[in-house]
Amino acid sequence: MAQGKSDPNYKIAAENRRARFDYAIEDDIECGIILEGSEVKSLRLGGANIAESYAAVENGELWLVNSYIAPYEQAKSFKHEERRRRKLLVSRKELGNLWNATQRKGMTLVPIVLYFNHKGMAKLKLGIAKGKKLHDKRDTSAKRDWGRQKQRLLKQG
Repeated sequence: MAQGKSDPNYKIAAENRRARFDYAIEDDIECGIILEGSEVKSLRLGGANIAESYAAVENGELWLVNSYIAPYEQAKSFKHEERRRRKLLVSRKELGNLWNATQRKGMTLVPIVLYFNHKGMAKLKLGIAKGKKLHDKRDTSAKRDWGRQKQRLLKQG
């Protein structure tokens, strides 16, 4: 993501920070997303939330369900619905792989980050994940704490 710092078009619109805590993400995929004009304007202002959302393969199409994009106040007659289902764009081969992962392997499609790429197009990074159990979350937390403690000890000498 070093490219994002120097590029004026790259901007993170929404991030799901709990995704890596609640799920063991095995793979991720970049998807396009079909948006209306007022949704794009609202995203550029940072009015989005993908924390409670998920993606699903239904009838041969990939959908983002329960994502929130705040209404754009300047859009008078072309307002959008805040929690509508939004279609995600992937290739046919990737769609088959996602269907296989969710239906056969019991995986979940979790949105990780919604951003504008270097061309200014809205993209969604989707994680193919397996849910963590409580003991897995504790283990992850313990490893993270031990890593911090180890760094402190190494700094002190």
